[in-house]
Amino acid sequence: MASDRPSTPPPQTGANKPGELPRGPLTPEQLRRIEINRMKAKAIREQRDAEAAAAAAARAQQSTKGVKRTYSSMTSETPATVRDAAAAANRPLDAIRPARNFTKFVDYDFSKMTDTKGGFLTAEDDPHNRALNVRDEKAEQKPPNMTQKEWERQQLLKSLRRDRAGPFEPGLSVLDDKEKQKSCRECGSLEIDWKWEEELQCRICHACKEKFPEKYSLLTKTEAKEDYLLTDPELRDEELLPHLERPNPHKSTWNNMMLYLRYQVEEYAFSEKKWGSPEALDAEFERRENEKKRRREAKFKSKLQDLKKRTRVDAYRRNRLGAAGGQFGDDLGNGGRHVHQWGRLVENPETGIGVKTCVDCGMEVEELEF
Repeated sequence: MASDRPSTPPPQTGANKPGELPRGPLTPEQLRRIEINRMKAKAIREQRDAEAAAAAAARAQQSTKGVKRTYSSMTSETPATVRDAAAAANRPLDAIRPARNFTKFVDYDFSKMTDTKGGFLTAEDDPHNRALNVRDEKAEQKPPNMTQKEWERQQLLKSLRRDRAGPFEPGLSVLDDKEKQKSCRECGSLEIDWKWEEELQCRICHACKEKFPEKYSLLTKTEAKEDYLLTDPELRDEELLPHLERPNPHKSTWNNMMLYLRYQVEEYAFSEKKWGSPEALDAEFERRENEKKRRREAKFKSKLQDLKKRTRVDAYRRNRLGAAGGQFGDDLGNGGRHVHQWGRLVENPETGIGVKTCVDCGMEVEELEF
C-alpha cells in the first residue's frame, strides 16, 4: 500500500523566525536566474585570478633576473619522485621508468639504432680515399665476391684446422692396424693426449699424467738450467729436448715460456751424453757451488786488502804533521821514546787476519778488518 511507505518531509528553504510562515518553493524561472548569476560570478572570478597570476609572474620575472629558474617553471611534467596514482594511471606505457636501483640496467633496441662509427669517416663513406683504405698487405683480405658471414665462417674453420680442435681433432687409432695404433706408454690406453704426442713426442693419457706427476710434470727453462745444469744450446735443440711454448703469465710482453717434460730432461741429464748418473750431477753441482764460494771469498779479500791500503794512506795523511811539525813516525824528542817501524803486512793462515811486525822490537799487531 502506498500509504504504508515512509515519506520524507519537504526540505526547509531557510530558518523560520518565530511567528513567520515557511517560504514556498522556488519557481523554475528563479532557479534559472540563480544559475546564470552563479556562472557569471565564476567567470569573473577566474578572469581576475588569471590577471593576478600574470601580474605576479611579470613582477617575479623582473625581480629575479639572473636567478636560476625552478624545475616547475620550466616544465609541466610531474616529477618521477611524486607518487601520484592518478598521474601514473594516465601516464603512457613508454614513459614508465625503472626503479632507482635498476637505472643502470638499460635495454636498447638495436634494430632502431644507427651505427655512426663514432663520428669518424670509414672506407665505406669514401671508398676512393687512399688514406682511409690503408691495409696490412701481410694480413689476409676478404675476397670481394664473398659476404662477411661467409668470410667469418672460413676464418673460423681455418683456426679450428690449425689448432686441430672441434671437428678437426684427431680421432682414436682403434680402427687402424695393430702396428699403427698409438697407445699410452703407461697403461696402454688408446685415449692419448694428441698435443703431447705431436709436440713433446710422448704418448700418454690424461689419467696417467695425473697419476705420475714425478715423471710427467713440466719444467721451465730456468728450472732445467739450475737443477740439471743444462745449457741454452741443449735446451733450444728441439730434436734433443722437445718443448711446449706458452704465453708468459708474469707479463704478456715477455718471451714465451719453454716447458720441458721432466722424465725427458732427466733421461738426457743422467745419460752418458751429459753427466752419466744422478751422483755425478750432484758432484758437479757441489763443485760449482764450492767454486762460486771460492770466487766470492777471493773477491771479498781483494776488496778488503784494497780497503786496508786506502785506510793506511788516509791515516798517514792525517798524521803527517805532528805536534812539533815533524813527519809521522819521527822521534819528536820526547826522552828518546821508541817509535815502531812496522814491516810488511802478512796474513795469518790460521785466523786469516793480517799481522804487522815492528822491525826494531819485533812487536806484532793485528790489522783489524773494516
